This record gives sequence, structure tokens and C-alpha cells, in this order.
Amino acid sequence: MIKKVLIANRGEIALRIIRTCHEMGLKTVAVFSTADRDSLHVRFADEAVCIGLPPSRESYLRPDRIISAAEVTGAEAIHPGYGFLAENADFSAICEDHNIKFIGPPPNTIRMMGDKNFAKNTMRNAGVPVVPGSDDVVKSIPLGKRIAEEIGYPVMIKASAGGGGRGMRVSKSPDDFESQYSVAKAEAESSFGNGDMYIEKFITGPRHIEIQVLGDGKGNVIHFGERECSIQRRHQKLIEESPSPVVDAKLRAKMGEAAIAGATAVNYEGVGTVEFLLDDTGSFYFMEMNTRIQVEHPVTEEVTDCDLVEFQIRVAMGENVKQREISLEGHAIECRINAEDPFNDFAPCPGTVTTFHPSGGHGVRVDTHVYAGYMIPPYYDSMIAKLIVRGRTRDLAIRKMQRALDEFVIEGVRTTIPFHLQLLRDKRFQAGDFDTTFLESFKLKPEDE
Repeated sequence: MIKKVLIANRGEIALRIIRTCHEMGLKTVAVFSTADRDSLHVRFADEAVCIGLPPSRESYLRPDRIISAAEVTGAEAIHPGYGFLAENADFSAICEDHNIKFIGPPPNTIRMMGDKNFAKNTMRNAGVPVVPGSDDVVKSIPLGKRIAEEIGYPVMIKASAGGGGRGMRVSKSPDDFESQYSVAKAEAESSFGNGDMYIEKFITGPRHIEIQVLGDGKGNVIHFGERECSIQRRHQKLIEESPSPVVDAKLRAKMGEAAIAGATAVNYEGVGTVEFLLDDTGSFYFMEMNTRIQVEHPVTEEVTDCDLVEFQIRVAMGENVKQREISLEGHAIECRINAEDPFNDFAPCPGTVTTFHPSGGHGVRVDTHVYAGYMIPPYYDSMIAKLIVRGRTRDLAIRKMQRALDEFVIEGVRTTIPFHLQLLRDKRFQAGDFDTTFLESFKLKPEDE
């Protein structure tokens, strides 16, 4: 029985988890670095424990300190949120060893899906379409070149243990393969401590579509429809929406069945996301599976009227997933509000927020840990808020988002709000005519225009 949950994360996701826990009658424990002492997730938790200095490696990436905090406060479960230790199989195992419930998949599942090559083979065996590519880790440049020639250029060189766009490079011909492979491998070793690489066919102009799934580890898996995540900069998502403007009921069912087959193949427990590339012919290919709650989960919650964090916790408590059809009603869009200067190559802008006036009104949701007077630290991801809107149609949701962005006042630091406003006015975006390369041709107008 879980009565108290420690949230091994920070910022808006920690606060979002705390709110659901309180609605479920559960006590909460926040952990924080010295830089996050004044964050709202610390203020709203029932208890809070400082776990170290600002750098993540001295606080949020320290399993020993997080476990100690759980033991001292008597927390029976740990929710990892996203990022940090959320997809760390060793941390999940450490929780098991200390009789603390990890709210997420067991270690072996995380390990299997975290190894992209193993995950790809698992999905292929489950009948899920996969992108043509190497069957195993590519350990040398000559071998990589032979595989690239077989499947045809361009190819994507990807880190087996990668994520977030790191350790990924596109090779367009044999002439640049060696340099792109070397750069990707070095980045992977630096970011993940693992330089294993694999190669797959690069799908030109694809859309990034992901399916939200929930499993109970007992063979029951359901899906919650798709999210459109193609608006990306350097493989980092900036805007997400549900449903996708190009996915109809037939394709949704087909992709949902594939996602369920893949999750069932690993006896999945908890919420997870099966990510696909969708080409212009309607063919889709498995890309990866994220074994955690996603940043963009609110758009799914808004169109399904489901609390995905509550489902996570209930599954962790041993509840079964009931087989049922999840219907999507209306249209939801999320804009990630980052403390970045979009007119200066999106340079991070830490500092003190002097004014903070979030948007409101019907169908508007703001997930944030920020307030007037809050100091944005320079040590972590620059996202400071997620603005989510819901409308009856996509056109109405776009107009509502434009209005909400106009109302959202943040002073003291630069933010990406001006970028989002310009993008939402773009005729191609409004028509749903975009893919993952969209921002390569999108021209941000100067600030004074």
C-alpha cells in the first residue's frame, strides 16, 4: 500500500505529480538542490529534503541521496517524472533492493527499451514496422559504410543509448559518413557513457507521431491515441498536439494496435510512449519507446479527460488496466515556454522573473513552477512553463493558443513566446502542412517587426 510518494525530480513535473498525489489522498516528499530551494514544488509538497548542490550530478542524479531521503521520510514509492533518473534501469533496481516501489517499469523493461537496437529487434519480432537498418551495433566505420550502401543513403547514425537528439547525425553520402559517425559516437560517449551506434534508413520529410500507452505488467495494455510532435528544433520538441492533423481513425487504430503489440511484447507496466515516423504515403515505422511520462502528456489528458499520472500510480499500487476504448474529444495544443532568446539562436536566459502573469480562461491550462521573483537557475533545462489549450476543433485551438500566448506576461528574462506566436500565424502550420524539417525553412521575423 502506497501512502507517501517521493518525487525524484524538480520544477513543473514535480509540482504536477504532487497535485495528483494530493488529489488521491497521498502524502508527498519533494527533493531539491540548493538552487531549487524556492521552487513551487518544494513549497507545495508535504515534506522536502535537500539532496545536494545545483549540478545535477550532485543532486538529482544521485540515487544514494534520493533513496536516503525516501527512507528518512518513510516514502513507500518514488515517482521519477521525466529526465534525470526516469529511464535509469539501475535506479529502478536500487529502488527494488530497498523495498521502495519505483513508479514506472521494472529494471529489465527499462534496460530493454533503452537499448535502441534491442528495442528495434523486439518490435520487429512483435510485428511492428521498423525502419530498415543495422540488426546489431555498428562497431566500425567500414562496417557502417557497407550497411549504409545496402540500405541506401541518406542514413541516420544514432546512439544506441541516446535520447533528446544527442548522438544523432545524418550522413548523406559515403563522403561524409566517417565524419558524421565520429561526431555522433563522441557525443554519445560524452552524454551517455556509451558509444554504441546503429544505423537506419533516414526517412525524408517524416512526421513524428507518438502513441501513449498504459500497461499493468499483467498482459493488459491500452492506448490513448496519438500526439503530433513534428515541430522540433535540433530534435527537441517545441509544440505538440493531439490528435494529429494527418491521422484519421483508420490510421489511429492501426498505429495503436502496433503500439499495443510492442508494449505487450515486453509485458509493459506503467505509462509509456511508442514513437513512430510517419511518411507521406501513410506508412509508419517504430523509432523508440520512452518508458516514462512525457513532457507533452497534457495534450493527451486534455482530449481524453484522463489523468495519466493517476493511472501510473494506480498501476504501481497493483490495479489492473481495464480494456476499453479511449475516445478523443476536441483538439489540444501545447507550447513549451522556455527561458531562451529566440532572436539569438535560442540562447538560454537564466535570471530573475520580475513579472509573471499566466494566461487563463476556458480551456487553458498552465503547468509551471515559476512565479514573480523566482530565480531561474542556469543548471537545468530552460523550460519554465507549458501552456496547453483545448478547443472543439484544431482551428479553434490555434486561435485560443494565440490569445493565451498574447496574455502570457513574463518579464525579467527572454522567453520563446514571440517564436510561438509567429509560428502559430504561419499558414503552413495552420493548414497542418509540416514535418520534422519544418523549422529548417521557417523564418523568424526580427523582433522589431
